[in-house]
Amino acid sequence: MLKCIDVFLRDMHTPSTQAEEIRKRFEQNGVLHLDLWFTDVRGSLKHATMETTEVDEIFVTQGAAKLDGSSIPGFTEIYESDLVLKPDWKTFALLPWFSATARVITDVYRGFMEGRLERDPRYVAQKAEETLVNEGYTHSYWGPEPEFFVFDEANYKSEAYEAYFKVSSKEANPRSDTQKYVLKTKSGYYPATPADSLMTFRTTVVEILEKNFGFRVEAHHHEVAAAGQCEVDFRFGGLTETADRLQTLKYVVKNVAVNMGYVATFMPKPIYGDNGSGMHTHQSVWRNSENLFYDANDEYAELSQFGRYYIGGLLEHSRALAAFVAPTTNSYKRLVPGYEAPVYIAWSKRNRSAAARVPVYHKGVPAAKRVEYRPPDPSCNPYLAFAAMLMAGLDGVKKKIEPGDPVDENIYHLSPIKREELGIKELPGSLKEAIEELKSDDTFLKGVFPKSLLDAYIELKTQEWKEESLRPTPFEYYQYFDS
Repeated sequence: MLKCIDVFLRDMHTPSTQAEEIRKRFEQNGVLHLDLWFTDVRGSLKHATMETTEVDEIFVTQGAAKLDGSSIPGFTEIYESDLVLKPDWKTFALLPWFSATARVITDVYRGFMEGRLERDPRYVAQKAEETLVNEGYTHSYWGPEPEFFVFDEANYKSEAYEAYFKVSSKEANPRSDTQKYVLKTKSGYYPATPADSLMTFRTTVVEILEKNFGFRVEAHHHEVAAAGQCEVDFRFGGLTETADRLQTLKYVVKNVAVNMGYVATFMPKPIYGDNGSGMHTHQSVWRNSENLFYDANDEYAELSQFGRYYIGGLLEHSRALAAFVAPTTNSYKRLVPGYEAPVYIAWSKRNRSAAARVPVYHKGVPAAKRVEYRPPDPSCNPYLAFAAMLMAGLDGVKKKIEPGDPVDENIYHLSPIKREELGIKELPGSLKEAIEELKSDDTFLKGVFPKSLLDAYIELKTQEWKEESLRPTPFEYYQYFDS
């Protein structure tokens, strides 16, 4: 399969022969249907399916005229709605659930050959990579650690006179006929089978990612939360490339879950009282073969001054970054003390209570030196989140922002007075607060995030917060019904 894709890419020549070569590869792979993928401003994966018989020179050079941009929140107004989806053929892959169907991730263009849609999240990610090169570097590497839940069932309802949710997991609530082992709250980290009931599920996900989509998966395991929390880690890559992979992973996880009788969610905090799902994001900046984060002479963590400035930028802008990396009202039910979530704006090595840490598993390995930023969760739009983190880090480098002294103790256990003495601030406590921080601190994003996108994003997220704030919850009934 992968060899076929390599040939598929290598054999594409000039635009005049490209459509013919593409059609030949469709025939060789038995592809009759082409699924065109793109991501909206919120981060949701969208698609339209076309027949491969429609692949002609116009499609190859200008893209498929398939998209009404005014129907995609945050894209365009109704009077400018004609958009075009242009495939990135490097992302070609066969879909295992559908007969004779392949996917390709697309870039979104304005119609009539008027250029890229500036609000296309993938375009923002690509512009961030261009900015990196323009500032004298060659590439960056990104390695997210997406966590997610796999439930046996999930039911929910939100109406004026009835609101509830109910999820079930045989790991947390065993049924004698299917599961005889229970995982206690916060005790789900690395249990062996049969207590880990999702080994087969995760293995199936990994096999599809590797065989059909060319992933190199490093590891998968059960996570801390008892009721079916999982993590699948794939090998790092470039910024846009990694965002593409993350969208692919989420798609595969959800489809495998449905096909195996489960339901999967990347919601940050679906269960009260247990750990939520984060997406710690490892990142590094390179100039050719040199990892600019590495300094063998640094006794603390083999971290260069460049790396310190980069961390300084992440911390300086962390409250505004929250609007992108923790972008839902539910995100702030995860970002609370006591559940391994990074609430405090500080850095360290090893210390998982800090927002940024420098892993120190190995010594004297330049390629392994990186910064792990811990506030992100998997509900984020990866194109926007990765681009925003890169811009924050580079702003720290340009302005030589020092991150302060590392904090090598459990920040959760420090008194408020001690945290104040150390200058440790907190991340926003709500989506509304994060949005306000973004409004007042967005200059580091300029040149990559167009104003129209920021305005659209803020409007969408403000509306999400308003909708959530208007609705009473079951817990409010429990708290206040007899007031």
